[in-house]
Amino acid sequence: MAETKTISGQSTMAEVLEAYPSAKRALFQRYHIGGCSSCGFSPEDSLTDVLANHNVMDVDGTIEYIKESQKVDDRMKITPTELDGIIKGGNGVKLLDVREPWEYDIAHIEGAQLLSRDLVQEVMQTWPKDTQIVFTCHRGMRSMDAASYFIGHGFSNVRSLEGGVDGWAAEVDKEMARY
Repeated sequence: MAETKTISGQSTMAEVLEAYPSAKRALFQRYHIGGCSSCGFSPEDSLTDVLANHNVMDVDGTIEYIKESQKVDDRMKITPTELDGIIKGGNGVKLLDVREPWEYDIAHIEGAQLLSRDLVQEVMQTWPKDTQIVFTCHRGMRSMDAASYFIGHGFSNVRSLEGGVDGWAAEVDKEMARY
């Protein structure tokens, strides 16, 4: 679990994101800040200025939300070793890989399905909302976004592979290609 770090309204966005990597996702989800050029910010902008530019005046409340969002993200993560144990336990975890096909071709975890639009539709429409799903990507960032998206659509047993397939290769399958 990430340690608590101090940020304030005067912290730059670079400092906020370094202390709380989930802040970008949290600010976009709650306030629509940072997802596109019209709602973006610069790394040197202060948190207070960014919030004011989006008519958000509760700086302290936003900081608390950022801290809580980091805790949520931390709970979504699963280590390669933990996932390996689940797979070996044979309990039917679904592995969904959110990378590009060329990345998947280089290296993937046995049994992982490359996520396509058709598969997203299938999952959303037919899979039980409590299906155990672990999302994977290269280093664990895109899979966090995917896990958050699916949780936002009612899925309750969703995780993201910490360190992605690169972490898997380093900890579990040392023969796996790395890129």
